[in-house]
Parts: sequence; structure tokens; C-alpha cells
Amino acid sequence: MNFKNSDEHIAMVVSFHSILVNLALALGKLAAGLVANSAAMISDAIHSASDVFSTFIVIIGVKMSHKASDQDHPYGHERLECVAAIILSVLLTLVAVGIGYSGVNKILFVDAEEMLVPGQLALWAAAVSVLVKEAMFWYTRRAANKINSGALMADAWHHRSDALSSVGSFIGILGARMGYPILDPLTSIIICCMILHASWQIFTDAIEKMVDHSCDPATTQAISNLVERLDEVEYLDSIHTRMFGNRIYVDIEISVQDHLTLVQAHHVAEIVHVAIELNFPLVKHCMVHVNPVSQRNTKRCAYIPRELLPKDNFLPRR
Repeated sequence: MNFKNSDEHIAMVVSFHSILVNLALALGKLAAGLVANSAAMISDAIHSASDVFSTFIVIIGVKMSHKASDQDHPYGHERLECVAAIILSVLLTLVAVGIGYSGVNKILFVDAEEMLVPGQLALWAAAVSVLVKEAMFWYTRRAANKINSGALMADAWHHRSDALSSVGSFIGILGARMGYPILDPLTSIIICCMILHASWQIFTDAIEKMVDHSCDPATTQAISNLVERLDEVEYLDSIHTRMFGNRIYVDIEISVQDHLTLVQAHHVAEIVHVAIELNFPLVKHCMVHVNPVSQRNTKRCAYIPRELLPKDNFLPRR
């Protein structure tokens, strides 16, 4: 099975389901909000509608990130998925600001006596939304973890933020029906804060994956343990990892016996290289440097031929 194509298929199926659910919820909540006179439910409907657009961004990001390497992008396009996640976080922020502004405007400029009390339909719509969106969160999150997709995980947290906002809507609508109408627009402000928090998490996760952040310590340790178990390797001298979108690049140095020929040392490096890529599917490439065991504690490259030095090497620094 092709690893990339399998990942892309999973992401596309989950995204398609996400679009259908969000369209149904957005239309249902908007209708309930208008009929039941609930600002909180209308805000919640806008949030669900934004999920539809965000899912299209996820689809585009996943599609582009799975493009094969080319001459201009020899390392691949995986970071485009991070770009999609950043765009998604910006859209979430804009949605949050709009919802928050509407809530503040009603609290400051509309008298409590003039605020309409939401009908019971809005209350039922909020309860249904909580259950559906929480189920979509776990469904999307499971798929995102399976294929290690930052964009899909961002979409999962979008579902969770929608579920939380629906909880807020339920509380606000219930409070308004109990004689506290100000709770309905106040809930819109709370929803705004929840969405802003989710967008910040999505943004920081995407940025970390774009600035060569190392992979998680557990994976690094597991790779180290695998290399150290190989009989041909005397020592694992160093290991460095970096995230490239949702994939991992690994650079390691190993020590082998001095008496090995160049061909034999190259064979050991190949064993390490293949073993890592087979056991860790998220590793896109592994670079292995071989050191003679007798030189592992000495300073390397003590002498560099003069012709290899920069021409201005001996010029005074400014």
C-alpha cells in the first residue's frame, strides 16, 4: 500500500464527512436561531458554517502537501499542510472577532428589556449540536493521529471548539429563558474566547512544524534504541531530528570498527538507513554518517587543505 496515497485517501474521506455534517448543522442551527430569536444560536451557526470553509482549506492543503518532489521542491511539499493550518487559524480568529463584536454590541447598546428571550427550539438545537460535534471531534482526531496530519488535527479542534461553543449556547439560552436575557449575548463573547484559544493552538503547532522543530522525545528515543541494537554499530554518536510538515528527517552519526573497508562501512550505514525508514513510516529520509570507533572522542577535520579554505579566510573581519 502506498503510504502517501493511503494518508491522502483517509484525509479526503474524513473531510467529505465533515463538510456534510457541518452544512447540515449550520443550516439547522441558523433556522433554529432565527425562529427561536437566539443570538447565541445564530453565532453558533456561523461557527459551523466557518467549519465548511476550513475543511476546504484542509483538503487543498493535504492535496498539495502530498505532491511528489520536483526540481524546485526536492524535499517535497509537506510544509504546505502547515500553511493550510495557519490560514485556518486566521479564519478562525476572524470568525471569533465577529462573534465577539456582536455580543459586546448587544450588551452595551441594547437594553435588557428589549432583548428577546430565545425559544425552546434553540435549546434543543444546541443540545444536538454538542453531541454531533463532539462525535466529529473524536472521529477526525483519530484519523489525524493515524496519518499525523496537522491540518486534519486543526479541523478536529475546530469541531471541538464548535462543541464547546454549543455548550455555551445551551447555557446562555437556558439562562435567558430563566429570566436572564443578557446571558444569550454574553455567551457569544465566551464562544469568541473559546475559538480564539483553539486558533492560537492551531497556529503555534503549525509554526513549530515549519521551523525545523525536533520530533517528540519518545520517537527520538525509539530510533536511538533501534540503532543501538544493531550488531554492526559500536556506538550511536549523535542523533538529530526535525519535522518537515508532518514528516521526519533524521541525521545520525555512528561508530564502527576501524578495520572495516569503505564498502563494509557503507553497508552498515545502509542497514541503519533502511531499518529506520522501515520501522518508522513517518521518517521521510535518514542520513547516516559513519565514524571509525577509534576517532569518536577526537576532534575531527583537524587539518583542512588550503585550497578548500575560503579565499578571504585570512582577511581581517570588519
